Amino acid sequence: MKTSKYSLTIGGRELTAELGRFAHHANGVAVRYGDTLVLAISVMSPTLREGGDFFPLTCDYEEKFYAAGRISGSRFMKREGRPTDEAILSTRLIDRTIRPRFDPRMRNETQVVTTVMAFDGKNDPDIPALVGASLSLAISDIPWNGPVAGIRIGKKNGKLIVNPTYEERAGAELDLLISGPEGKINMIEAGAKEIQESDVVEAMELAEKEIHELIQFQKKIIAEHKKPKVIVPLAQPSEEMIEFMKENFETRLEEVMFAAMPKQEKYAARALLEQEWKGLATEKFGETATTNTIEHVFHEAVNEVVHRRALEKSERVDGRHIDELRQLSAEVGILPRVHGTGMFQRGETQLLSIITLGAPSDEQFLDTMEGEFKKRFMHHYNHPKYSTGEVGRMGGGGRREIGHGALAERALEALIPSREEFPYTIRVVSETLTSNGSTSMASVTAASLALMDAGVPITKHATGIAMGLMMDNKGHYKILTDIQGPEDHHGDMDFKVAGTRDGIVALQMDVKVEGIGVPILKEAMEQAKRARFQILDVMEETIAAPRPTLSPNAPQITTLKINPDKIRDLIGPGGKMINQIIDSTGAQIDVEDDGSIFVTAKDAASSAEAIEWIKKITREIIPGEILEGPVTRIFEFGAMVEVAPKQDGLIHISELAPYRVERVTDIVNIGDIVPVKVKNIDEQGRINLSLKDVPGRYSEEQVAQYQAAHPYPAGGMRPHRGGAPTYNRDDRARRGPRRF
Repeated sequence: MKTSKYSLTIGGRELTAELGRFAHHANGVAVRYGDTLVLAISVMSPTLREGGDFFPLTCDYEEKFYAAGRISGSRFMKREGRPTDEAILSTRLIDRTIRPRFDPRMRNETQVVTTVMAFDGKNDPDIPALVGASLSLAISDIPWNGPVAGIRIGKKNGKLIVNPTYEERAGAELDLLISGPEGKINMIEAGAKEIQESDVVEAMELAEKEIHELIQFQKKIIAEHKKPKVIVPLAQPSEEMIEFMKENFETRLEEVMFAAMPKQEKYAARALLEQEWKGLATEKFGETATTNTIEHVFHEAVNEVVHRRALEKSERVDGRHIDELRQLSAEVGILPRVHGTGMFQRGETQLLSIITLGAPSDEQFLDTMEGEFKKRFMHHYNHPKYSTGEVGRMGGGGRREIGHGALAERALEALIPSREEFPYTIRVVSETLTSNGSTSMASVTAASLALMDAGVPITKHATGIAMGLMMDNKGHYKILTDIQGPEDHHGDMDFKVAGTRDGIVALQMDVKVEGIGVPILKEAMEQAKRARFQILDVMEETIAAPRPTLSPNAPQITTLKINPDKIRDLIGPGGKMINQIIDSTGAQIDVEDDGSIFVTAKDAASSAEAIEWIKKITREIIPGEILEGPVTRIFEFGAMVEVAPKQDGLIHISELAPYRVERVTDIVNIGDIVPVKVKNIDEQGRINLSLKDVPGRYSEEQVAQYQAAHPYPAGGMRPHRGGAPTYNRDDRARRGPRRF
């Protein structure tokens, strides 16, 4: 099969698309950026999927370890397993970008797979994956209104960077990923360090220009390689059915949707109305319409009613003004025993966040295609079915939970203190207790409250708000502040804006229309800023600063710094010494290569004991200091004394007393506890000690008495001659060591 290559320079690097070389049966397109290469494929089932009332699109993003020349670090599993959280987030990026360009009435199963085949460690695969997915769909026979493109804009040291590398993204003030069709935006993901709205708009405008270049690049390829699009059956109701709905149900439906009642009551009333509609519509149109089509007409009628009232009368389903927040409340210190809690409620949405503080070794270890990493701050989000009053399976989080958790984590990350300032590993779990829209932004708020309640030294609160949009096909629109369930489900945009009083820390946007212009997004961010400040007022009234002390149930961490050369002594052969300390004290000890030691204990006594032990083992012996230790060995020329764990020094026989010593054992014996003075440490690290120089050890009277009892020839004390090694053979060993 003939292969074709096309290239474009973007962000100072070459992006190449290659067609006809890979996956001939699946519209394969390989996109290379630098030395990162992604293979994108797209396939569609020729038959309709029965029993579904939605478009069955599946997106998968695969990271292969071989792409980076790595083998998984697991000892027992070398094949790639379930996708990592990062891979799931990349999957969501692609899904949210391409889905709005499909006709939602399609019922043919469609799958888009992007596989990272090569990874250079510099260029993130998500941009070539987006371009590849777009090209694969656009050249295929699958009905799709493309192309789309994605671009990443970074801002570092005040300068905007197109498609920054991993190195350039580290420490950046803004990391913004935008995608969409020509002249519009339909997906946003961003993390920032309290950046201003005007800076985000500037980055969006640059992104639009770069997306235009990528779209033109794709159009050239599509013109040469596109296949005729197949015509698929659409779930299209008849005009007669639509008119029947309007004449008989629309007024009653509008009354139910805009009635002043709690969510559950409103949903029950709506369900009764829908059941009545299904019965009558099936009776009248059952021979020509499927159940899915009948349900689709009802849902479209709800969509029409919600849009019309918002656009024509600025009315919302719960009676609020367009820019009005729901009722707010906040609490902290709710649960016993845990390290910190915060609960936030906005209308009928209620989130409870719980903080757990752990040792440095509790960090999450990540083994991914990109390498091995550690993560000390984690936010996990849960959304059980009971939060919406439904019955459902409990268990691990799905793609939605992972995405919402990552968004809140990104929002709070800019506030988390450094490891040097606060060495704890921090895990936040946000439990959705009641859900009626915007739970992800409520989790940011509840988590911020919980962090302060736990005593984590964050300098300010962060919160978030979900902005919605109602737009008609003529371009008229209304931006909604703090969207709830029906406005999220039937609205055209879900734009989440998180930040502090000083700026934006995270953004995320999904749309149900083909795309939105930058002016609307600018207006939405300004409207979100006003709402954000109102929420921060409530949070600061609840708890304005971190608690001065940690919970008594939280572990205590003490940081020490030792000479890196002493790490070997602390660990001991095969970890014997450090494990002995851990077993003895119950403390947890983490050792860094730079000599940083973290001692984590449940109480002060265990911590103090472990620290004292570490200090003894790793202490630096200083000439001139007075130490004390047991005699461990005796030679004819002196005695060895353990001055610190695993550190012995020599007292030469001439340093035992200020007079001639005939035998070492006349002064000391094995096991005796003696004070010594450090004379010096030679170039080989050997410690030379003195007993005679210890202040107060020998008085002048003692010396005189000894000299009188042991006279020497004229000329003074004769020099020491040494002699055969002598060991104590009396019963002093049985009496125990002598303490001097």
